[in-house]
Amino acid sequence: MALPLLQYAPTTQNNRVAAIRVSSDENERSLQMDISMDADNINTVIESAYRQIFFHAFKSDRETFLESQLRDGQITVRDFIRGLCLSDTFKRTFYGFNSNYRVVRHLVQKILGRKTHGKSEEISWSIVIATKGVEGMVDALLDSDEYLQAFGYDSVPYQRNRVLPGRELGETPFNITTPRYDEYYRGIFGFPKIIYTGKAKRLPARANRSRGGFSEDYLPWVRGIAAAGSASPEGNLDMDYLSKVPYRSIGR
Repeated sequence: MALPLLQYAPTTQNNRVAAIRVSSDENERSLQMDISMDADNINTVIESAYRQIFFHAFKSDRETFLESQLRDGQITVRDFIRGLCLSDTFKRTFYGFNSNYRVVRHLVQKILGRKTHGKSEEISWSIVIATKGVEGMVDALLDSDEYLQAFGYDSVPYQRNRVLPGRELGETPFNITTPRYDEYYRGIFGFPKIIYTGKAKRLPARANRSRGGFSEDYLPWVRGIAAAGSASPEGNLDMDYLSKVPYRSIGR
């Protein structure tokens, strides 16, 4: 028997604040199929969907069958998003390399356009993945009232209200904060790899000039003390050191 979705409390109301900017990255008019059905707008919708789910789709990652269905009007944008989330590319390159908690965070960000409400929501959706699989979670997110009210059937999901009123700097885009591989697999693959292709700059001559005050300036002096102390190591070996240590007797 499938377990019901656990109830969780929202941790913030920022993702429900109405946007006041006239034009921003949240302007979804170009991402709606019902605005215009010309070829340019459909291409924009398709590319926006790939960027939202995959961040970037290579030629081998593209779902040509889903694209043709969307162009012919056989499926909606919501169905196209579902196909991308359940595609072999997503399962092979993301779902198979991450934990359920990370998959939950990724799908909530990509489909609902917001961050998860703390660990409680992650646990709730991870139970859905464990009982119904990733297909059950994707269907539950796409069938939720939150998704239908925010994006409907013909809009590509986007990061909602990333630019908030009263903030000088908006939230960081999800594509930057959530890389494809988790920290565990990034360590196995050797990420991040720093590749420098430019020309290395040489230090100027004044950088090698001794200015005093550094610990390295005292190294010759320390080496000289060690050499002087080791000149006669057997000088005072017969001295009774214990008799020279002052002490207080009980009788005094």
